[in-house]
Amino acid sequence: MSRLGRLGQEMATDRPLERHALAHDASHYLLIPDVVVRPRSTEEVAALLRACAQEGMPLTFRSGGTSLSGQAVTEHVLVDTRLHFSRDVQVLDDGARVRVAPGVTVRQVNARLAPYRTKLGPDPASEGACTVGGVVANNSSGMHCGTEFNTYETLDSLVVVLSSGTVLDTGAEDAGERLRALEPALHEGLLRLRDRLRGDPESVATVRRLFSLKNTMGYGLNSFLDHDDPVAILEHLMVGSEGTLGFIASVTFQTVPVRPKVATGLLVFDTVRAATGVVPQIVEAGAVTAELLDAASLRVSALAPGAPAQITGLQVEEHAALLVEWHADTAEELAGVTSAAQQVLEALPLTAPAVLTGAVAERAALWTVRKALYSAVAGARPQGTNALLEDIAVPLDVLGRTCVDLTAMFDRHGYEESVIFGHAKDGNVHFMLNERFTDPVALQRYADFTEDMVELVLARGGTLKAEHGTGRIMAPFVERQYGHELYAVMRELKALFDPAGLLGPGTILGDDPLVHLKDLKTAPVVEEEVDRCVECGFCEPVCPSRDLTLTPRQRIVLRREMTAAADRGHLELAASLEADYDYPGLQTCAVDGMCQTACPVQINTGDLVRRLRAEDAGPIAQGSWAAAARGWAPVSRAGSIGLSVADRLPGPLGEAATGLARRVLPDELVPAYHRELPRGGPARRQVEHPAAEAVLFPACVGSMFGPEEGSQGASAALVRLAGRAGAGVRTPTGLAGLCCGTPWKSKGLTQGYAVMARRVLPALWEASGQGRLPVVTDAASCTAGVRVMVQNAAEHGHPESVGIRVVDAVEWAATALLPRLPDPRRVGRVVLHPTCGTQTLGVTIYLERLAASLSHEVVVPTDWGCCGFAGDRGLLHPELTASATAPEVAELSQRGLLDAHPQDTIFLSDNRTCEIGMTRATGRTYRHVLEQLESATR
Repeated sequence: MSRLGRLGQEMATDRPLERHALAHDASHYLLIPDVVVRPRSTEEVAALLRACAQEGMPLTFRSGGTSLSGQAVTEHVLVDTRLHFSRDVQVLDDGARVRVAPGVTVRQVNARLAPYRTKLGPDPASEGACTVGGVVANNSSGMHCGTEFNTYETLDSLVVVLSSGTVLDTGAEDAGERLRALEPALHEGLLRLRDRLRGDPESVATVRRLFSLKNTMGYGLNSFLDHDDPVAILEHLMVGSEGTLGFIASVTFQTVPVRPKVATGLLVFDTVRAATGVVPQIVEAGAVTAELLDAASLRVSALAPGAPAQITGLQVEEHAALLVEWHADTAEELAGVTSAAQQVLEALPLTAPAVLTGAVAERAALWTVRKALYSAVAGARPQGTNALLEDIAVPLDVLGRTCVDLTAMFDRHGYEESVIFGHAKDGNVHFMLNERFTDPVALQRYADFTEDMVELVLARGGTLKAEHGTGRIMAPFVERQYGHELYAVMRELKALFDPAGLLGPGTILGDDPLVHLKDLKTAPVVEEEVDRCVECGFCEPVCPSRDLTLTPRQRIVLRREMTAAADRGHLELAASLEADYDYPGLQTCAVDGMCQTACPVQINTGDLVRRLRAEDAGPIAQGSWAAAARGWAPVSRAGSIGLSVADRLPGPLGEAATGLARRVLPDELVPAYHRELPRGGPARRQVEHPAAEAVLFPACVGSMFGPEEGSQGASAALVRLAGRAGAGVRTPTGLAGLCCGTPWKSKGLTQGYAVMARRVLPALWEASGQGRLPVVTDAASCTAGVRVMVQNAAEHGHPESVGIRVVDAVEWAATALLPRLPDPRRVGRVVLHPTCGTQTLGVTIYLERLAASLSHEVVVPTDWGCCGFAGDRGLLHPELTASATAPEVAELSQRGLLDAHPQDTIFLSDNRTCEIGMTRATGRTYRHVLEQLESATR
């Protein structure tokens, strides 16, 4: 790192933990960088490029890390462009254009565009995790956009940092003059290569043929045919360049309109040839989507939860299916479109009549067929193997034959459980297979399979990469696809942009014909969550610690790295990783389960962290927390009283006292007191309504942390609401000593958790009349905690627990109380903070329904996320909450919502600790939605 020392310690690090954590991406390649650099601005990227040029140090850019082809791995300088380039989205021209920083995800951009009824053209399946910089660098497309609305076609302009450090805004009026003045060799060379390509009819024909398909193989030489001006050529060459020509610092897209009315159907055929053979007719009938699923895909899909009867009832032999969709602007237009389409579908050789539906639930079930494939195949792969997801494109008239031949190729090479699926209307299919790269025989099999696949696709006039980028995996085959002349053009192009060859070495072009078989990732057997992980990074955007320490993917891959280092005898490295893992890996994990909501193989990294915390918890900690569980009533009251006492202390005495203690004792033992914390709350009181319709299990956080000044707390509000609605509630016996168990479970304190479970479950069973009444909890995280407690008991032979129904208070209030309450008085606007609990429980919809009943406008920030308070994490590690809430606060500030008048705009959530965290972060008072509902219906 010393050679880059001038860039500053905040920007670059060579710590083993960070180098190994950032080394992994979604590809099946692995190289450990020498240095990880996190530039904070375009100017710092330019400085970095100049420094690397002076030192002759190669560098590789990485953003979301969702790319599958090995273009974002390096053993040199790895530049993480996600962390500091993930906030800026500027909607332009009333939504017709949008300017975006490279670290923003596609889903975040589309959320900002939603009010304008527009969206980005590219629609990759990884939209929740893939970033705009990666989308441009890979020329991503997706399920709907085809080649008409892909990145290349919808690009308006971009800001690029060239290898020399030159920054060029291609949308500026003087862009051409700047390019000619600052980069004369590049300016002249682009014109020379343009004329060279255009002067060769054979090259022109080849480029036109290959780019009529989805094609991300090699560089985008179609730029030389589609554009005359050097600036326009340059900006379009950046599309699909995979970070090897420069850094994309900002992108402006032309957006596409959202057509809100949709009809979806699943068409089943006897064979894949029959299915692919009718795609032109379906496209001619106006279908915007035609997703192919082969027989193996259908068998896997039938096992997915929620799969429709069309699939589960099908006896799959050689069948194939097409998932088709039509879009329209109005219901009347959709009816006309689908009526015309139905006539076409009735003439097709289907195994059953086609049914098109616009019902949301039915459409979601149909998409389960498509979206469950990756998780089903990758999640069930044998331990120690890697899941490979690859893609090709061929002319539509040979798609069926190609799929049949690919299936035969899987059998010939011994690849079982492989599936073929993809975007049939574009002739673009993906295939998945599992491989064990530690086995030399398996490695040779993979090499042989790749050769056969390359020969097959090129013989059919296809491209070896349609969406995922050339990367390392197809770099040796670029010349074979394009021929010697076009390959020479690409070589000269690379030399023009990157004379020293420092950007992304080994990617797209290279001299090593075996680069695709080197530095392959192995998957040592570690533990259940780790072994299932495919390292896709889908979890990262929803993780509250992503900008502070580690993400779920990084927590997992570091466990792999520790095991691999120990297996190789690198004991010093293993010890270093383990020693540095505690704070970033364990203590700053919110164990909120949000990662599972985004994970394609359903991993909850919080479960892993809880188990590791349990292993670290010594007998003293286990014993003392078990004692706390047995005496929870006085313990929880003591905490409440302590907050009230601290609240009355003059000046900053409370903060000073805990600050001193935290300097002497570990942070994990001493919470940090802040004056912003509320006073202690009232003790939970027993309630017994003679005609109760539910059991109220009030969360003890409402007793520990008192309500805001002038508020009553969620529990008291719910009791009043129930009475007002004529419902009534009762509480379980011994309420003061009961808890959902989350304080013990989240810390891995298994003994105390068991003690509490043995007290809570019988009390709820009795209070609910042996399951007759629902158990309602007024904090979403506690609702989730009780549900887990009930589920665990049922799985361990306590059948009475199966009958306990646990319902979150917002769901019960929205469904059972709201229809029986007076119409609430409305305010102008509610700014709503959903929580990790409402998301994992699936009750955010009810939270929004209550908010809508209370206001004329409900604002849910697009950048909302888990606040990171996580029970006591916000007290033990306030930096976690500060980092987790920063994007949401920035958005609220940018939109002027934090400056709104309190009588016009109120701030609501549904969990006391989340309310505290958001109040501290924004400076605006967040209250429980039930408190507002109660006051609005008096």
